[in-house]
Amino acid sequence: MSSDTPRHRLAKWIAQSGYCSRRAAERLISAGQVHCNGKAALHTDMVNQSDDILINDLPLPALPPRQYWLYHKPVGIDCNNRPQDPASLYQLLKTLPERVFAVGRLDKDSSGLLLLTNDGGLSQQLMHPDFYHEKTYLVDTDKPISEAFIKALASGVSWQLGTTQYHSRPCRVSRNSQQQFTITLTQGLHRQIRYMCKTQGYRVVALKRIRLHNLSLGQLAPGQLRQLTAIELTQLQTLSASPQPKTQTQCQAVHQ
Repeated sequence: MSSDTPRHRLAKWIAQSGYCSRRAAERLISAGQVHCNGKAALHTDMVNQSDDILINDLPLPALPPRQYWLYHKPVGIDCNNRPQDPASLYQLLKTLPERVFAVGRLDKDSSGLLLLTNDGGLSQQLMHPDFYHEKTYLVDTDKPISEAFIKALASGVSWQLGTTQYHSRPCRVSRNSQQQFTITLTQGLHRQIRYMCKTQGYRVVALKRIRLHNLSLGQLAPGQLRQLTAIELTQLQTLSASPQPKTQTQCQAVHQ
């Protein structure tokens, strides 16, 4: 491997290898259990595949091949990683050729698109709020949707959990039918759409994510998965590397 390969912080490189989490890697470095090119490693070391990295005197495993899967998560599957839980996403992940993880989460009672990958850098870019990447959902409610409801969600609403106050960014919202709307968010707060609806006196009865960035759920059936196409992956890598100016995220309510 050429020394021109991009370099990364040592803890990040260890985590990307699948050896352990980034935080655990930092603890190993602090404990003096990591050596880089024959010397005790430092947190500031920048490395790539040309460097000789040992953990407890054993070579760090080579980075696994990158995997990118699109999965249609059904209702009832939990995005946790518990081997003993039959409803855990773990039961699917263990069948794949390489260790991967879900980019973001969907609640157990929600369905739709999940990106599964072992590309930690791409995952961080997609999930970081400064990048304003879009996620689109179909949402069914327990009663007819009013114009005031659409405008409120599009403008941004606030809610409180415990001592923490949350506020949704302006977003795109369109009404599809009497009790269904489409919403496109650029943030991913815990159970965000459900809490947004609750602020207006509505309850979500069905929620499906149909798009993440440039990836669409399409005709993929619940429980099925497929690898990303070369075109999808190239677009994803290109677009995800460029943060969108915050001024581009505008309030937009569409009435149909």
